[in-house]
Amino acid sequence: MKLNLHKNMHMPRIKLKGVFIRSPVISIALILLVVLAVSLAVFLFFNSATPDTITITAGPEGSLFNKTAEKYQKILAKQGIKLIILPSEGSFDNLKKLTDPGIKVDVGFVQGGEAEEIDIDNLVSLGSIAYQPLLIFYRGEPKEELSEFKGQRLDIGKKGSGAHALALNLLKTNGVEPGDETHLLNIAPSEQVQALIDNHVDAVFSTSGSESIETFRQLMNTPGIHLFNFTQADAYTRHLNYLSKIVLPRGCINFAKNIPKEDVTLIGPATELIARKNMHSALIDVLLEAVDEVHSPATLFGKRSEFPVLLENEYRISPDATRYYSTGKSFLYRNFPFWLASLINRLIAAIVPIALILIPGIRLAPVLWRWRWRSRIYRWYKVLFSLEREVFIPSIDAKKREELLNRLDHIENSVNKLRVPAPFGEQLYALRGHISFVRERLLSEKNKIQGNL
Repeated sequence: MKLNLHKNMHMPRIKLKGVFIRSPVISIALILLVVLAVSLAVFLFFNSATPDTITITAGPEGSLFNKTAEKYQKILAKQGIKLIILPSEGSFDNLKKLTDPGIKVDVGFVQGGEAEEIDIDNLVSLGSIAYQPLLIFYRGEPKEELSEFKGQRLDIGKKGSGAHALALNLLKTNGVEPGDETHLLNIAPSEQVQALIDNHVDAVFSTSGSESIETFRQLMNTPGIHLFNFTQADAYTRHLNYLSKIVLPRGCINFAKNIPKEDVTLIGPATELIARKNMHSALIDVLLEAVDEVHSPATLFGKRSEFPVLLENEYRISPDATRYYSTGKSFLYRNFPFWLASLINRLIAAIVPIALILIPGIRLAPVLWRWRWRSRIYRWYKVLFSLEREVFIPSIDAKKREELLNRLDHIENSVNKLRVPAPFGEQLYALRGHISFVRERLLSEKNKIQGNL
């Protein structure tokens, strides 16, 4: 009973060993499956799923930036992606949030020209989404140069906004700085129009991102209020390479009243979608798809399909954005739901590197397998050759011959116990034939000696 139990305990091991002996293909397949299973388990354990939340720093409540982010939010929700919108004071504030590792944010709207003296190594551009021309509405006689605003009351927007930084830079370039003559003010956006109409300020500097279309149209239709025409636009764009020249066509505000009555030349930076460089590539794909849907139609300051576009200025272009603009979404995210594409992508990421490592091993495995079994046979050949050399030693005595026969019996018994795969059966039978040949030589020499006696 104990003997049978002992035999039964060893049966699985014997069967498994037999499988490995008889089939190298099964052996390799089993090893491969184990390695892949373990590696995959480790990968899935230590790598969390693709995130399904994006945090964007936009702008003040009601601003164009904030409204744009809300459009993204609705589109992304259809993909199962949650977009969290962080309010901010504007473009420069967005940049500060993106560079602050203590603030949880992935992406934000940033205007060109605001990265001076700021470390942006951790940021990449996902593309430009729109021009943000500087709009200067003013009272009085028409002006041709910014220097003519010296000594006036100028509302240049809240500190931290794109309009504030750009206005300061342009005014300084024209020799206009805050002092006794020029007063730089900061009036609430909701009160700017009325302040200009009521003559509380002489000019309002804002960007198209902070002005609503309704406010813009109201000012363009107000008698005595002018939109500054940048006659030196070409010079500005050469002096400040982040600025672009934008033309507001004649009559585009009101065709019936022909407002404006002539083309108005504006200047301004492009607004870029800036992300932290560790943003997940899958999230970049779905976000840029929403960006394309929102910004590809024609606008007051851009032609149809002019945006989004990759324009390398101050920020490095994201490799994922370059891929997306070239080929669109990857095959998986284009043909499967986001969660399923994410899972498949992670599986591929786990399996492909392992396969690349195992391919050379798979090619080497049959060689090692053949070497292993041949070496077990050749080992006995070595022993047999050594014994055979002793057989042909002249004047060998009977005692020595008996010893060689005993050694040969041991070799034969050991070889008979060898279990080798079928491809090596011919070599094993050849070894046995050689053992028989040596035995015959020993016995013939023994019989010859006995016959002489």
